[in-house]
Amino acid sequence: MRETREEGRQTKRIEGFTILERECIWMKAGVINFRLCDQVYDCIHCNFDKAMTQALGKTKTQSLKARQESWRALMRRRHADQRECRHMLSGRVQYKLCPNDYRCHVCEFDQSLDDVELTQHLPLPSLHRVVGYQVADDCYYHRGHGWARVEYAGRVRIGLDDFAGRLLGPVDEYQLPPLGRKIKQANLCFSLAREGNNADLLSPISGTVVAVNHEVLRKPRLTRARPYSDGWLLVVEPERLKTNLKNLFFGKETDGWMENEVSRLHNLVMAEHGALAATGGEPVDDVFGNAPEIGWKRLVSEFLLT
Repeated sequence: MRETREEGRQTKRIEGFTILERECIWMKAGVINFRLCDQVYDCIHCNFDKAMTQALGKTKTQSLKARQESWRALMRRRHADQRECRHMLSGRVQYKLCPNDYRCHVCEFDQSLDDVELTQHLPLPSLHRVVGYQVADDCYYHRGHGWARVEYAGRVRIGLDDFAGRLLGPVDEYQLPPLGRKIKQANLCFSLAREGNNADLLSPISGTVVAVNHEVLRKPRLTRARPYSDGWLLVVEPERLKTNLKNLFFGKETDGWMENEVSRLHNLVMAEHGALAATGGEPVDDVFGNAPEIGWKRLVSEFLLT
């Protein structure tokens, strides 16, 4: 989360969300002079949108009403060929006119767009390395090595990071929660298995599961090969997104935390299997497979259940 100043006040903006535009829809429609979106264009659940709509609805003076309209009312007064969909205003789609009188909460296009993006093929994100381990620049990280990426309208995609993949090695099976399941941050959420060893792992975010990666269920080793793209696990409709994000690492915080995790792992490996640690600085691709004497349960409890 980054703290910024807008018109003399402070606001919290969600980081890691990439989109062409940052201006609030109320600004894009010309109702207010300046405001940047701090809700990743989740207009339906936006407190600012609700407050503005309610305030304008209570305005009694007709002359004042003429000057102060909601963005929806203002857009409705345009000609049909000028009524840009809010997804066009925000830069989500290149061209789309609103056929639904700006009733976004019952819009079929709005819903279909969300449905398509839930299970879309994900491009490889921007990555950097910390002590040899891959870290995605646009993700938040939980201490249990789950990552969370904020997407359009505030939904959050979840997966396991490169460190966890190298720690446990190739996975034989994932058990993911069903659609509609409520999950809680830092509580057990999903499980994996390898060679008869099972691990229940923690969720980085609280919310309702709205999508699972069925491709991972068929090909569980995708999470090791492409942990930050096709190897994602869940998409969640969060409950208290900004509150949850305060408990996660992002940016430089992630790098410092990861360096400490790698140091702890090296110390553990050195104590149990000294020769394994002498790998020229490159991370071991399968810690458990190369040093099973450390113990599956110990690796899971030390690094993934913290």
